[in-house]
Amino acid sequence: MLSIIKLKSRIIIWLCTGIILFIFLVGAGKKTSITQQLDAPENPIYLEFKIPAGWPKPPANIYANNRLTEQGFQLGKKLFYDGRLSKDGHFPCASCHQQFAAFANYDHDFSHGFKDAFTTRNAPALFNLAWMTKLHWDGGINHIEVQPLGPLTSVIEMAETLDSVLYKLKKDSVYPKLFKAAFGTTEINSQRMLKAIAQFTGSIISANSKYDKVQRGEAKFTLSEENGFALFKTKCAPCHKEPLFTDNSFRNNGLSVNPFLKDYGRQRITNDKNDSLKFKVPSLRNIMLTFPYMHDGRLYSLSAVIDHYRSGLITTQPTLDPLLVNRIPISNNEKNELLYFLNTLTDTSMTKAARFAQ
Repeated sequence: MLSIIKLKSRIIIWLCTGIILFIFLVGAGKKTSITQQLDAPENPIYLEFKIPAGWPKPPANIYANNRLTEQGFQLGKKLFYDGRLSKDGHFPCASCHQQFAAFANYDHDFSHGFKDAFTTRNAPALFNLAWMTKLHWDGGINHIEVQPLGPLTSVIEMAETLDSVLYKLKKDSVYPKLFKAAFGTTEINSQRMLKAIAQFTGSIISANSKYDKVQRGEAKFTLSEENGFALFKTKCAPCHKEPLFTDNSFRNNGLSVNPFLKDYGRQRITNDKNDSLKFKVPSLRNIMLTFPYMHDGRLYSLSAVIDHYRSGLITTQPTLDPLLVNRIPISNNEKNELLYFLNTLTDTSMTKAARFAQ
């Protein structure tokens, strides 16, 4: 009798153990499935981020934790052009970054924002961002995925909150499907939204101007363009290095302090007086399309910009870039030839590409 009882007890223990093991394995399987789904696109179309021939490798992989897919790109594109990311619906990212202006703000020194407020700096062009380790005129942002947070929440720009934006996106009938396609589930959160925008903006590459075609042997400069290129390499290239036409540094180029804005540039970020009046060196690519110029858009023509460097900059500022202490001597004829060359940096294949258009 005792042996039968022991046998029954063992059978019960085996059954319980088996049930517990089954539950554990099923649970583990569910957890694995959920983990696999997290931020994994549905039927992903993976995209290759192509570095143009002869270009340096980007200093960091902006897609290391945000793998580039067609689904993510398309979601980011829709978000970039959606006014609902702003408080009143009138100011999408594209309102300050227009494709035909190389994703800068055409003919505006300062952009319009919520309630007709004005921004305090000229909107920088958005292209070749994968090669930039620091964003904005003062380098205050160090990663492409967090870049939209500043304008999105600024009371003089888009004037929104993340919670409000996410609420609007969740109410939309299309966005849950797009988020599922891009990230595997219909969950809409700020991290996914910012990753998607980064997939779009990080994909905007300008590398097909006449200058690029000449470098690839597909075109030839005119005599004036060739002379301008030679002058550029002598006078401008130390700061505007090929092929990006910027060295991504921060420099004081001798502009006077704007009396209304009192903007001291990089010093605002570092709190270092040695960074006073230093602003990011912008790319000269598409320079013909991104006027007005300088961090506050005070110069409305490239002719005025060249005149600033040859006669207008203030040489007594303590943080003036050493390359500019004697200004840059450029004759009138050289000025004209330099303008001819700068025109070859216009990349209409980017500014007219249907892939980047609304």
